[in-house]
Amino acid sequence: MSEAVVHALYRYPVKGFSPEPLTEAVLTAGETMALDRAYAIENGPSGFDPAEPKHFPKIRFLMLMKNARLAGLASRLDPQTRELTIRRDGAVLARGRLDQAEGRAAIEAFLATEFADELRGPPRVLEAPGFSFSDVARKVLHVVNLASVRDLARFVGRPVDPLRFRANVYVDGIPAWSEFDWIGQGLAAPGVTLVGVKRTERCAATNVDPTSAARDMEIPRTLMGVFGHTDCGIYARVESDGVLKVGDPIRVA
Repeated sequence: MSEAVVHALYRYPVKGFSPEPLTEAVLTAGETMALDRAYAIENGPSGFDPAEPKHFPKIRFLMLMKNARLAGLASRLDPQTRELTIRRDGAVLARGRLDQAEGRAAIEAFLATEFADELRGPPRVLEAPGFSFSDVARKVLHVVNLASVRDLARFVGRPVDPLRFRANVYVDGIPAWSEFDWIGQGLAAPGVTLVGVKRTERCAATNVDPTSAARDMEIPRTLMGVFGHTDCGIYARVESDGVLKVGDPIRVA
C-alpha cells in the first residue's frame, strides 16, 4: 500500500460548531485530540451528568444534522482563557468564557434566541473534565481520505468540501477507499502510532454546506446508491503518546 500523508488537522471544541485548524496535535494514548468536542450545547433536558459523564446520542444536543444554521456561525475557542466567540459575516454575535457561569450564560442567551424555533428547552453549555461529546462512545480520532472525497464528488457531480465530514485528520496520497483496509491495522507516523478501529457511517450532517449552511447535497444517499454503504472515513485509536503534524507520513506498521 502507498504511503499516506497528513494533509490537515482539525479539532472541534464545541460539538456542531466550527472546526479549528492545527499544524500539529499532541496526542495521548487512549484519548481524543485535546479539546475536541470538549463542549456541547444541550437541546432541552438531556440527563447528562457532569459528575458521571456518559455517551448520549447526538440528538440530545445542537448538531448539524438537525440544526444546519450552525454552519453559518463562525466560532473560535481560546484554549487558554476558554473564551468562545461566535461571529456571523465577521460581526461578533456573542462572547463568553465557558469556564465561568456568566460567560456560559451569555452564550446560552444568544443560542436561545438564535435557535428559538429549534429548541426543545433552554440551551445549556455542557462539559465534563476529560470527556468528549463525540458521535461514538470510544475515544478516537476521525480520519478521512481526501482521495475518497474526490471519488465521491464524481458521483455527486461537483466538488465536495472535505469539511462536510468533520474529521480530525485528513490524509492524502493513498487510493480512494483504501483507508477501509486500515481497520484492525497498526498505523505508524513519525511521532505517534494509531490503530484503525471502525468505519464511519455518515449522516445527514454531511448534506450541509460548511460555509453557506445550505442543505445542498445528498451524501449518505449517494454513498448508498453508488457503493452500497454510507461509510466515508474511519475512526482510529491513539496507541502511544506523541505528536502528529501536518505533512507527516502514515503507513501501515
